[in-house]
Amino acid sequence: MSDLELFRPKRMAQRILGMGDVVSLVEKAQQQVDEKQRLSMSEKIKKAQFDLEDFLQSIQQIQKLGPMSALMKMLPNAASMGVSERDNGQIQQIQAIIQSMTIQERRKPGIIDQHRRMRIAKGAGVEMRDVNALLKQFAQMQKMMKSFKGEKGKKNMQALAAQFGMITK
Repeated sequence: MSDLELFRPKRMAQRILGMGDVVSLVEKAQQQVDEKQRLSMSEKIKKAQFDLEDFLQSIQQIQKLGPMSALMKMLPNAASMGVSERDNGQIQQIQAIIQSMTIQERRKPGIIDQHRRMRIAKGAGVEMRDVNALLKQFAQMQKMMKSFKGEKGKKNMQALAAQFGMITK
């Protein structure tokens, strides 16, 4: 019942044509996502203070919006990429890895040594290489966020947006 929505012919036609339905996605996000939490998260991203705890919260908020395959259909040209059950399983695996960490490890991933990685892997029921891969990807994401910090970062963000054909002001 929660997946039922008001029928809007124009939006439905856009979805069928692969043009997505960003308006419905935004409306759905506004209903599901806590405004205070969203503002807090955006400030952390701007200041490059985003940690694994924030990452876990953002994954959980995205999951509140519904299955990933349904969300992808709402994005222009993203429906053709498709989301498999394997992708959904990877999201579950990321959550399990992060939830197997202590709060201190989530906030400061740099303290995670080899012994902690083994404990986290056992707790999440994954291989240690999966923990290593997540930590490496997260470190790359943090590095990218730092490149968008400050005035130079604003220029970098505009260049990136222009590269993907997005309009910025």
